[in-house]
Order: sequence, then structure tokens, then C-alpha cells
Amino acid sequence: MIAALLSPMVLFFGLGAFAALARSDLAIPEAVGKAMAIYLMVAIGLKGGVAVAAEGFTTELAVATILGLLLSVALPLPAFWLLRRLGRQSATDAAAISAHYGSVSVVTFVAGIEMLKLAELPASGYMIAVLALMETPAIVIGLLLARWATQQGGVAASRLAHETFFNGSAVLLVGSIMIGLVVGNDGYAQVASVFEAGFRGVLCLFLLDMGLIAARRLRETRSLTLRLGMLAILVPIMNGSVGTALAAMVGLGIANAAAFGILAASASYIAVPAAIRMALPEANAGTSLAMSLGVTFPFNVTLGIPFYIWLARSITVS
Repeated sequence: MIAALLSPMVLFFGLGAFAALARSDLAIPEAVGKAMAIYLMVAIGLKGGVAVAAEGFTTELAVATILGLLLSVALPLPAFWLLRRLGRQSATDAAAISAHYGSVSVVTFVAGIEMLKLAELPASGYMIAVLALMETPAIVIGLLLARWATQQGGVAASRLAHETFFNGSAVLLVGSIMIGLVVGNDGYAQVASVFEAGFRGVLCLFLLDMGLIAARRLRETRSLTLRLGMLAILVPIMNGSVGTALAAMVGLGIANAAAFGILAASASYIAVPAAIRMALPEANAGTSLAMSLGVTFPFNVTLGIPFYIWLARSITVS
């Protein structure tokens, strides 16, 4: 945990958060932030596709895929209940927030993969494919929860499907995985110098930007109560523990169990907000982002990821 907290990624995130809380004028231009996000998603997608192409479609990949889909469908349900009972949220807001916590954060996963490497526990390349598959089902479950609880009609299925499956992050990540599958190691070698040498440096700068955004969002929002702040930590711990334990139980190994914990604990703040904004415009987007980006993301990057790695080691060893 100490090594993770002192890693360059976490320290740069902390620097950004400190600058925002100190009301510094430090800022990363939005266009630069988007460019770094594109770079990171392409890099992680390419690497995942190349790894899957090298390893082949194995039984372990099939088990991981099924587990990832089941988690993405199931995780919004307890989150919805907790948000209704303890968070005192309306059905619509609880459904919107639960969709965020059932889906995944690419940046949290990338930071987790790097911390796993520092711990000499590299996760399998197919976990990138699991990441891509886990983005969408939680959105559908969240919307179904909202319609069930409020008995309202929904937005046109075609519009929702387009926003869900063809948002920018989904297209870029899945497309990069497919390209990696097609080109394999030989093709990737032609661009490896770009996506290998600069990856950790760009990740540090991106996390600096995320620290600025997260702290400013937390400072400015007025909809984040103490109860919701506590749930923004409790829900990822609960989800991450379940994901880690299930992955260890099915024999995916320490590194992949920790990676599953990181995926299950992360909360989307890119893909899900775009879909929810269109399908549930009445939901309070500020609350969802304040919880997922302002509380859960900093918690996972600093304390959560080391905890899931420790838990994976403990469960697998025992």
C-alpha cells in the first residue's frame, strides 16, 4: 500500500487535488485532457487486443467474460437499494447513480494495471476485453430500475442503444481491441514505441488533470451529503470485495482477481453520464458525478486499489 501511495500516478493525482483545493490557477486545457484520454484508451485497447491474439480464446477467457457480464448486471441492484434506503435518493436518482457503480472506469483500471505491475502481478491481457464488456449492461439495468420504480415510459430504444453502444469511449476502446486482434504482435511492433514509451508519463499527466477536476467537482457541488459521501466509499469496497472474491474462487489467479476487484469497484464518469443524460434527463447529474468522480475515483486510486490487491493475495493464498 505504501508503494502504491508513493507511485508517480498517485502523487500526480494528489498534486492536482491539492492545487484545486488550494484554489491554484493550475489548469490542463480541455483539448489536451481529451487528447490524453484518447491516447490512453487506444494504448490499453491495442495492448489488450494483441494479448488476446497471442493467448487465444481460452477457457479462462470465457470464464472471465461470463463473470464480468454477471457482475455488471448484478452490481447496480444492491447499490440501488442502498441509495434508496441509506442515501435517501429518489428512485430516478438512485437508478442513475447505481448505473455509474455497475459500470467501469477505464482510467481507474489503467491505474490499477500499472500498480499491479509495480507489485509484480501483471494481469492477463484479456482483462481489457472484460473491461469493454462491463461498460454497457449496468446502463441498461439502471434504466430498467428507474422505469420499474417510477412506472414511466422510456426514451426510444434505438436512441438509447446508439448512445450506449456508440459513445466515443466505447467505440474507441472496442475498436482498438479489434485492431490489436487483427494486427497481432508484428503489427503492434510498428507503433509500440509510441504506445509503450510514453504511456506512464501521459497517465501521470492525465491523473494530474483528474485530480484537478475531482477536487473542484467536490468543492463546488452542493448535492453531496455525508450519507452519499460514505456510500461513495462503501459501495466500491463492497463491489470490489465481491469481484475479487468471485474471481479468486473461479481460479483466475491473484493478478486477475485483483483486476476484477478494481473493475467492480470502479465507477464510470464518462460513458454512463452520456447515456443517462439522454435517457434520464430528470436525474441529478451533479450528484452522480460528485460521488463517482469526486469521492470514489480518488478513494480507489489512493487506497482502494492497494486494498483489492491485498485482498486478492489474502484470498488466493488462504
